[in-house]
Parts: sequence; structure tokens; C-alpha cells
Amino acid sequence: MTQPALSPRFSSAFAEAVHAGLSRHPQKELPSMYLYDEVGSALFEVITALPEYGVTRAEERVLKAHAGDIVDALPANVKVAELGSGSGRKTRRILEALCKKQPTAYYPIEISRTALQLCHRELGDIERVSIVGYERDYLAGLAEVSGKRNKGEPLLVLFLGSTIGNFARLAATKFLRSIRGMLEPGDALLLGTDLIKPLPMLIAAYDDPIGVTAAFNLNLLARINRELGADFPLDAFEHVARFNPDARSIEMHLRATRALSVRVRGADLRVDFRQGETIWTESSHKYVAEEVAPIAVDAGFECTHQWRDEEWQFAESLLVAR
Repeated sequence: MTQPALSPRFSSAFAEAVHAGLSRHPQKELPSMYLYDEVGSALFEVITALPEYGVTRAEERVLKAHAGDIVDALPANVKVAELGSGSGRKTRRILEALCKKQPTAYYPIEISRTALQLCHRELGDIERVSIVGYERDYLAGLAEVSGKRNKGEPLLVLFLGSTIGNFARLAATKFLRSIRGMLEPGDALLLGTDLIKPLPMLIAAYDDPIGVTAAFNLNLLARINRELGADFPLDAFEHVARFNPDARSIEMHLRATRALSVRVRGADLRVDFRQGETIWTESSHKYVAEEVAPIAVDAGFECTHQWRDEEWQFAESLLVAR
């Protein structure tokens, strides 16, 4: 999630990423992090309430049942940093359990200012919690939080939901190693992983019948129009969700329904699309629960505890830095 130095050719990292992604051949792609502008963040909150999307409810069940167990496994006086806090709703159980034992400093890290504002509103009523948000990418924000703590202060990093699934397998391990590089032995990472399940359930979760996920995906093109002066005709693209069995992942694409040419002024780009050509916007890799422990070891952690939801097949794993 760290960004390279910005080229002087572009006014923003977004413009540079759009230029690079839409210039790729043979598969155009856009980073999934840019789905979450103000509109995208609001639409994703709606997605989490859809009956077809069970990830959020599964995690809430796990945290409701086991927040006390999770807190009991942590060192005293732990600080909490969360990578991609979203609205903060899923984090409430852990913070409430912690605050029963100690005043707790909580640092949500988000690229979406809207999400940080929602997080403050959602969690600001918890007694004995202090909230300081960081509008950063994940690793830059974590580096700042970790670097500011006093020597010997333990840190719990939350990486909840199924966000680790947005990384390809090797990239996920590399990302976990980067997190480990900012931690001290004994620090912890609570990692959410969505587990493999029957294909119809997976497809429905990413292509709901009322079209909220389609709107979420198409908003990325609308954002490019708004922020970069592009002329994407939104009615010329359709949302597609498909399963990649080799990667064990759901892929989201935007497919051109006709041949067309698009100009993106703010990214210094004109791009042509063939009918049926797609832009790959997101992947969500699915896991089996037993593979988390060896991945953790490879990244410099030990998986000491794991809690599962059997209704949706979801796992929350506590990884301790070695």
C-alpha cells in the first residue's frame, strides 16, 4: 500500500495510477484502493448490509463471541492501530472489551477521509478510548504510529474484514512481512480472512441482485470522470464478478459493452477499448483456515489463536510477532 515517488508528469498518485493501469496490456487494471472515495465508501457500507454479503456479519459474530478472549490474549496497556478502519463498526467489540480493562489509544489508518470521519462518529462514545486518525496508506500510517510509541509499549494491529484477500498470495505474505518489520517481538496482529465457500455464495456476494456492488464498481469510472476530467460513458460499461479457480479468488471487472475511446485529461491519456474488454478493479482471494499458520510463520509471526464463524466460513487469527 505504499506509494512510489510521484512523477512530475502527474498531479496526484491517483492520476499516475490511472495512467499506468489503463496503459497495461493485455489486461487493463486499476488499484482497488481507489474504489473508496466518499461515494465508494458510502456504497461499501451498504454492501456490508446486503444479505448476500456475509463477511461483515460473520466477523461481527466472531468478535461478539470472542472479544474477551482476544483481549485476554494481549499484553497489558496495548495500543491499537487499525489498517483500513472503514466506519469502525466492526472494531467496537474489541475496543469496548479493552476499555473495560484499561484506557485505550486507538489509531485508525485510512486513505478515505470520509471513512475516518465515520469512524470517529461510530466509536467516539466508547468510554476511556482516545482516537487519533491517520489519513495515510496502510504502511505509511503504521510506520508513523509505531515510530511514535514509547519503548516497551505493546501494539495490536487490526487488519480485519477480508482486506488481506485483495493481495495475491505472494504479495499478501510480503505485506505481512512489511507489517512485521515495524513491530517488536510480542506485538500482535489480528487478521481477518474470508474462507473458501460454495461458488454460488461467492458470486452472489460480489454481484448482488439489486446492483449495489455494480454501482460501487462503476463509481471508480465516475471518480475518474470527476477528478481527472475523463469522459467515460458509464452506460458503456457493466460490472462483472467471476471466480478464478487457480488463484482461489473472486475478480471484479468493468466490461466495455461496445468499442469506444476515452480521454483522461488529468492522466495525460487516451485509451481505446474493444467490445468485451475489461478493466480489472479488484480481487478477493479466499483462504482455508489451516493455511493461515504457515503464512504467519513465513512472515515472522506465530498464529497463537484462531476463531471461526461456521455459518459463513470466516476466520479471525491472532498472530504474535516473533
